[in-house]
Amino acid sequence: MHLTKDGEGRTRAELRTLTPDALPEGEVLVKVSHSTLNYKDALAITGSSPVVRSFPMVPGIDFVGTVERSADPRYQVGDAVLLNGWGVGEAHWGGLAGYASVRADWLIPLPHGMSPAHAMAIGTAGYTAMLCVMALQAHGVAPGAGPVLVTGANGGVGSIAIALLARAGHLVTASTGRREEEPHLRALGASAIMDRNLLSNAGKPLQKENWAAAVDCVGSHTLANVLAGTRYGGVVAACGLAQGMDLPATVAPFILRGVSLIGIDSVQAPRERRLQAWQRLARDLPADVLDSNTRTVSLPDALALAPELLAGKIRGRVVVQID
Repeated sequence: MHLTKDGEGRTRAELRTLTPDALPEGEVLVKVSHSTLNYKDALAITGSSPVVRSFPMVPGIDFVGTVERSADPRYQVGDAVLLNGWGVGEAHWGGLAGYASVRADWLIPLPHGMSPAHAMAIGTAGYTAMLCVMALQAHGVAPGAGPVLVTGANGGVGSIAIALLARAGHLVTASTGRREEEPHLRALGASAIMDRNLLSNAGKPLQKENWAAAVDCVGSHTLANVLAGTRYGGVVAACGLAQGMDLPATVAPFILRGVSLIGIDSVQAPRERRLQAWQRLARDLPADVLDSNTRTVSLPDALALAPELLAGKIRGRVVVQID
């Protein structure tokens, strides 16, 4: 998939056949088997937000495949590897293509026992969800402490966060604007469902203490209300901005209830944290959960689905199989 800008500054996305010498420089050449369609990919493909830093660009912020050529001793021809983050698909050509040429430091080995398709069913979204869960646990959130709220519950991060938290023994409340998806969210492990409209508008600086912890994928008024409704000593992991980048909150939850707000960055996370997160995903996330939460499409299909993903019409994860 190839992104360019026309004379009026509009993004043009199309499928093109390029020669190998068109690829950017990189220490490792990977033959891509699967990629994904993430929220950021959809923004890049549609041009809805200026996430692409240079043109032309190949989108796809994560991918999995096998090494075809390597100038780094850590990777040999035939090794199964995956990549997510590091500005790939934004500043460096990404994974929605047959091949990717990248820095060796950006890759990690495909976890033992994990298939390429399941790795991308997890993808950046599931990896980010695991970073959120790890952050909550590192700050003392234990099963039995009280309900954990997940906003943007039908999205890629939210849906996998529900599955991970429920399997760790937490009571999970899922916030969504799509009540018709309640059976799916409960199958993932949610014990309660709430309408996102209860959180999406301006609210009081302090509200009833509802949540022991939360994973917020939405930002803006939603995150402000989540903070206002978090219990004394509670922890909120923030990882998304589906509603907006703003945070119209007060300091009240922090100075009167000791609430902690933890920022989750998946793009530049250090290698050791990435390896830990992916090892835990291989251990803690059953394949049947991934299968029920994933849709597999072709590269042309991904181009057409980008606007639907931005409109919130896609449930769970989209895996793109590269032919």
